[in-house]
Amino acid sequence: MSNLYDYSATLENGEQYSLEKYKGDVVLIVNTATKCGFTPQFDGLEKLYQQYKDQGFTVLGFPSNQFKQELSSGKEAAEACRLNYGVTFPMHEVVDVNGDSAAPVFKYVTSEAKGFLGSESVKWNFTKFLVDRNGQVVERFAPKDKPESLKKSIEKLL
Repeated sequence: MSNLYDYSATLENGEQYSLEKYKGDVVLIVNTATKCGFTPQFDGLEKLYQQYKDQGFTVLGFPSNQFKQELSSGKEAAEACRLNYGVTFPMHEVVDVNGDSAAPVFKYVTSEAKGFLGSESVKWNFTKFLVDRNGQVVERFAPKDKPESLKKSIEKLL
């Protein structure tokens, strides 16, 4: 059985790393976009990160342009997030979240936590996946679910 730690990711600066780095942490994986109606959620995501990071919690932002609402590169997206929302959690290169070209980490999380009517697809930006300390996806949240509404689920895992 696979888990989050079997995958790697690429930060916005091009540095590739193993997600094993987060072994033992609770992780919230979010597909993001800087030109989306849900973009103000960056503020809530940063607040969650700041509130729980010392307890072994992190947020991983993965910009995606599959819904035509993202800047051209992960670096530009990360800069916009830091400038406009004070984001300090890790931001990654722009990735696909659906289809054959989807980033492997998204193929994993969507297969483990299916969406509406059992679909593995990400329907929109700011879909969120909560991963436990063992690297297993435990819950999927819809784009409309505000970050502050995730507190109880996060606290159960910490």
